[in-house]
Amino acid sequence: MEPVVTVGLDGSPESLAAARWAADEADRRKLTLRLLHAWPLLTPESTHVPAEMDQNYWAKRIVHNAKAELQARHPGLVIVGNLVAEDAQEALLKAAAESEMTVLGSRGLESFESYFLGDISMPVVARAERPVVLVRAGTEGPSSAPDASGGVVVALKLRGPCDDLLAFSFAAAAARGVPLRAVHGRSVPLHAHAPWGTDHDVTEKITQDAQKLLSDALRPWREKFPSVEVADSIGLESPTKAVVRAAEDAGLLVVGRRMRRPTLAPPLGAVATAAIHHARCPVAVIPHD
Repeated sequence: MEPVVTVGLDGSPESLAAARWAADEADRRKLTLRLLHAWPLLTPESTHVPAEMDQNYWAKRIVHNAKAELQARHPGLVIVGNLVAEDAQEALLKAAAESEMTVLGSRGLESFESYFLGDISMPVVARAERPVVLVRAGTEGPSSAPDASGGVVVALKLRGPCDDLLAFSFAAAAARGVPLRAVHGRSVPLHAHAPWGTDHDVTEKITQDAQKLLSDALRPWREKFPSVEVADSIGLESPTKAVVRAAEDAGLLVVGRRMRRPTLAPPLGAVATAAIHHARCPVAVIPHD
């Protein structure tokens, strides 16, 4: 199958925002856009059923309307509709396995506007083996991608290989022509704290060690993407705070998710969870070993 960007559609404002973002992304990368609507009660296609009796009418309308809008915005983009008679979560996971990325809408509660919700989105993020991007409604502009004015921020733990995150992040920044900022947060150990502040020697050593690891991780990717302006940032605070703070003005936040986690551990780590819950920009979750 040719490379595609898949977006899950259910007719909600959130899924339409995701579709607009996905169309922009597919257009940038010269990929096909697949509009996927899944519902277990879809019936086999029949050419002899009038529209008023077609059980698939609303499903077809959701996909048709989205396709018409996106095609008008991107005349040269190849867009295909896909109706699947299957549970939405399972259908999206199957689609994610064969897509360059999967894009899903994220819903915010009125009383907690900074939070993402989604009965479908979160399980897909937690189980997909390829990148998933979450987009909330209201972040897309009238004629450009919601991340057009901001740079790309990538959160790095530096406790192992991070090539999957950096490959996605550098490619995203290069495609958009925006800067990339690599962020690493590291908490100051308790023994470095004192009533009058923190031990300067300890914090300086932590910063130097982290800076070397970060520079080493970025070096081959700087060489591979010489056109991307890169900045790095070491925050002497919890990784979650450092990442959320860095994402305030970002157009796209990239975080990682370990595919092999302890049996009783949450499906997402603390940084990914904080990013999904608090970032206002689209969040790309990249699974990695």
